[in-house]
Amino acid sequence: MTCCSHEGCAPAAVGRYRRVLWIVLGINAGMFAVEAAAGLLAGSAALQADALDFLADAANYGISLLALSLARVWRSRAALLKGLSMGGFGLWVIATVAWHAIHGTVPAWGTMGTVGAAALAANLACLALLHAWRDGDANMRSVWICSRNDVLANFAVMAAALGVFGTGRGWPDLIVAAIMAALALHGAATIIRHAKTELARRRNRGFVLPGAG
Repeated sequence: MTCCSHEGCAPAAVGRYRRVLWIVLGINAGMFAVEAAAGLLAGSAALQADALDFLADAANYGISLLALSLARVWRSRAALLKGLSMGGFGLWVIATVAWHAIHGTVPAWGTMGTVGAAALAANLACLALLHAWRDGDANMRSVWICSRNDVLANFAVMAAALGVFGTGRGWPDLIVAAIMAALALHGAATIIRHAKTELARRRNRGFVLPGAG
């Protein structure tokens, strides 16, 4: 299926995109509950960070569903809001890493690996569902970027589990959590830049010189 912006999509294509968003929203909400519990039980900063990422994505997909019924300028503003939320997530993860480093937490590597594999499978499914819309408008592209970053983060969580197993220390978990923060901040910057560009173009198109007829 060819990707399109909202204005250029046929109603059937928009309907397909809306159904896909509902599916990925449900997947992310469910995985948030699973990873939040597992992260607390395992004492893993990476799992806790990934759980909050699932929650943030579920909220982002909800915003995207709302944006489908709005004018393009509001969809660009919704993408800007999502970018800011991703940036906030990245800063929260940095604070979490500092807390675990101070307390010397050593997470349960078995739980990390098992839940990380389940999260990877969930995010790969979301990525496959969203692939057709990866080059759409700022709102669609922001959804794709979130899911792409999630897959990379899941691979990192599983690598951290192996690192904790091999070293018996918590620093691999903290390194991965820091990487997840960097991914979130980079993705946030990309989304914010694209959304601001769309908003600026719309403002420029609507600008009329004084006295122009």
